[in-house]
Amino acid sequence: MKRLVAPSILSADFNNLGNDIELINRSEADYIHFDVMDGVFVPNISFGIPVLQQVNKIALKPLDVHLMIVDPDHLIEPFVKAGASIITVHYEACKHLHRTIQHIKSFGTRASVCLNPHTPVELLQDIIHELDMVLLMSVNPGFGGQEFIHNTYKKVRQLRKMIDDIGSDCLIEVDGGVNYETGKKLFEAGANVLVAGSFVFKSKDPEAIISGLKQL
Repeated sequence: MKRLVAPSILSADFNNLGNDIELINRSEADYIHFDVMDGVFVPNISFGIPVLQQVNKIALKPLDVHLMIVDPDHLIEPFVKAGASIITVHYEACKHLHRTIQHIKSFGTRASVCLNPHTPVELLQDIIHELDMVLLMSVNPGFGGQEFIHNTYKKVRQLRKMIDDIGSDCLIEVDGGVNYETGKKLFEAGANVLVAGSFVFKSKDPEAIISGLKQL
């Protein structure tokens, strides 16, 4: 089973963002996780298309773009053009989720759906076969550095069974409170991709942390 790591640049040093992107390029990371917040769907504002365009100029890893925004449909094409390899939209933010997923895939971009901590995985039963990835939030979205919600392990196991039962290659990504302890348990429960922000960028040796997560 794939075990991948996606450092979140939400926790990077924005005075030296280029240096942190180069660090991820050198590391064993698989993706660069890019959190877009609009201050409406989540209580924070982060960054958007202009920053992604600049990151895309130097990134050597696929850009994993997580849209924590209301009504994401009208921004999918601009984010694809800015360099997104994967686009994740929230189940809770999409009125017509199937249409949104088809829109993402029409550009040849991988499509992913995110579930907030309170949202049950069963709600994806009728669309899971269309997805390349599901992102489970293991904290409430909007801020970095939050405490891990332990019910996430149960949700990962439930989602893994749902995916395996239909023979899908859909990946399970988890974001929030990831460290060596939680990361190991998440991989054991059936997750494929760990998003890590503070744990990577607040460490003395981010590259070693990324490598350590890969080896869990």
